[in-house]
Amino acid sequence: MSVSWWIWAVLMLAIAAMLAVDLFLHRDNHVIGFREAAVWSGIWIAAGLLFGVVLWAWQGGDVAGTYYAGYLIEKALSIDNVFVFALIFTYFAVPAAFQHKVLFWGVIGALVFRLVFIFVGAELLETFFWTAYVFGAFLVYTGYKMAFRHDEQTPPDRNPVVRLVRKVMPTDPAYHGDRFFTRVDGKRLATLLFVVLIAVEATDLIFAVDSVAAILAITTSTFIVWTANAFAILGLRSLYFCLAGLLRRFVHLHYGLAVLLAFAGVKLILSETPVGKLPIPVTLGVIVVTIAVSIGWSLRSTRGAGALDGADSPASSAR
Repeated sequence: MSVSWWIWAVLMLAIAAMLAVDLFLHRDNHVIGFREAAVWSGIWIAAGLLFGVVLWAWQGGDVAGTYYAGYLIEKALSIDNVFVFALIFTYFAVPAAFQHKVLFWGVIGALVFRLVFIFVGAELLETFFWTAYVFGAFLVYTGYKMAFRHDEQTPPDRNPVVRLVRKVMPTDPAYHGDRFFTRVDGKRLATLLFVVLIAVEATDLIFAVDSVAAILAITTSTFIVWTANAFAILGLRSLYFCLAGLLRRFVHLHYGLAVLLAFAGVKLILSETPVGKLPIPVTLGVIVVTIAVSIGWSLRSTRGAGALDGADSPASSAR
């Protein structure tokens, strides 16, 4: 699918405008409640679905179906990001009022990193057929790790990128309001909030490799892959505030995500065999059924447990 540069420019400007509105409305660093998060989640999801309708009218049902498959798999994988964000915010005791700012700038970084990954990954797949086997095997292995080694968590402050930042940049181990940098005795220092931002960015960088590879298993069109990523990521902040209090109920979700990653890996490998690419309706069906079953299984298993109470939720414990 070939897309003119001006269409890319219009899309970038539209996303920048949406982000600017979001930043303006949250400039006072107020605590995001469930109702506000749900409204914003609805807005971002509606925008993502509406873009698919635009693609349908512009390029036809096959392209729109490919976009929706990529969007759904990225949206599902982003729920695992929410788990890790909750861990980071709780670990560093981030005040609830500053969490949105960290996630906002984290999303900006995620969009940039994924754009680079997408162009590099798509070029590799188009140029060297054997990279499909490498990416496919990587996705299958990642799926295995998510299914059977999901509980192995590295403390955020032991992340190599976070440790490097603390080593090369003078850091004050305290929060100074919502500032990422401050001055102490005339010396410019990074605040603990900046360290948290780096932890979020470093974590998303790892997730980006999985999710971009998974969508490239569906299509190598950079426009489709990036728009699916972008519209899914734009709602990540709101999704966090919606789900933060329900995370303990999603006890089996990682199995569903593992199946999706392994499926994407097998699909990518098959694309370079006589079997060829699987039909988009089959891909969409597998994604929808897998997500529905894993969430339904989780909610059924934790029936009666309820959501986290106010004292235990990530947002509350960080206040």
